[in-house]
Order: sequence, then C-alpha cells, then structure tokens
Amino acid sequence: MCLALPARVVAVDDAHAAATVAYGALTKEISLALVDGVEVNDYVLVHVGYALNRISTEEAEQTLALFAEAGLSLDEFPASTQGLPE
Repeated sequence: MCLALPARVVAVDDAHAAATVAYGALTKEISLALVDGVEVNDYVLVHVGYALNRISTEEAEQTLALFAEAGLSLDEFPASTQGLPE
C-alpha cells in the first residue's frame, strides 16, 4: 500500500519543475514533474518526492484532520525529515 501526504506548497522553482512543500513546520523539496500549474499555497499529494496531483484546501484540511484524529501529527516527525515521503 502506498501513502501520499497532503502538503502546502511554499515555493515553486519553475526552471527545475520543483517546489518546496510544508508538512506542518517541516519543509521538503519535491518534484513537480507529474503536475502542471502548481502555485504557492496550493496543496499537493506527495509520494516518494513527487507531487501526484493538486487537491483543494478543503480536501487537504479534511485529510490532515483525519490524520490528527488517528493520532498522527506531521509536526512530530524529526527535524531531519526522516519518515517523510521522499
């Protein structure tokens, strides 16, 4: 089973088809090779370092709320981002 996590885009590098996304307080560089038209403040689903698709803010917030309800907080990952999707 694969898991894609919602993340908010905080910066876009169009020249390299890349973005910086935020998982709570943590940030990670990802590829935008599979998704067009991503802008700052969009939410994307990220799996193994790639944005798979854009999702609405409402869908992202609902998913993150379900994670929190299940006891998973993205703010609890170590600062090294170990455990975050590549």
